[in-house]
Amino acid sequence: MSNIKVFEDRKIRTQWNEQEEDWYFSVVDVVAILTDSANPRKYWSVLKTRLKSEGSELTTNCSQLKLQSADGKFYKQDVLNTKGILRLVQSIPSPKAEPFKLWLADVGSDRLDEIADPEKAMQRGADFYRAKGYSPEWITQRLLSIKIRKELTDEWKERGIEKESDYAILTNELTKAWSGLSVKEYKSLKNLKKESLRDNMTDIELTINQLAELTTKTLSQQEKPQTFDESKSVARRGGNVSNSAKEEFEKATGTKVISNANATNKILLDTTPKKLEE
Repeated sequence: MSNIKVFEDRKIRTQWNEQEEDWYFSVVDVVAILTDSANPRKYWSVLKTRLKSEGSELTTNCSQLKLQSADGKFYKQDVLNTKGILRLVQSIPSPKAEPFKLWLADVGSDRLDEIADPEKAMQRGADFYRAKGYSPEWITQRLLSIKIRKELTDEWKERGIEKESDYAILTNELTKAWSGLSVKEYKSLKNLKKESLRDNMTDIELTINQLAELTTKTLSQQEKPQTFDESKSVARRGGNVSNSAKEEFEKATGTKVISNANATNKILLDTTPKKLEE
């Protein structure tokens, strides 16, 4: 999901990373605001070279995404996630640094505090979903799913997987193995476009998906796959475990796990799944 954020009437191009559940910000846009430089690209190029020579992790963690430029076309731009942007702010002497940190927290990154206190992240997540009208029971399930997802992506990082596209491929393998649908097909079933699939899952869908991710993480930790193809195989096997659980649930209850319900009617996310014959 792309978006434009505004700080003191200055635009910052951003993009939402669903897998990491974090915003990525255009580095050049942030540099332009903090420095008032006539050539923020050159400023960033020089700063990046200096940081790299100092061994800063900031340049290592810098990614590239296609963002829209003034001519209306999309070009690859350096981007940093919330934590990276905070480090960038700390690297640039600017009277706007403190106001910008406050703004950063306000647009979605109380993660500045959450880095030191994960409990605050859970509370913030609960407040976010509560404000959107989700039930307390669903919120509890969703927060657990966020925790399990983070543990899985951390494990994938341990296996040397870094690219956003690779996370998407592994997630797709896992999802298709347990649900029979690709992520794209699953979203289409729920009439979603850019919205988060997990934010539109029923409680039982979340539970089965969590089992797939937890199983995949555990298998990966045990087997330590060395290649991307090996990680794909592990993801499929983790999904297959959940598929078996899904089939057993459907057989025992006579209801379907996969649902076309979405968050436009949040009551449906907590209701009993539809009968198999319906």
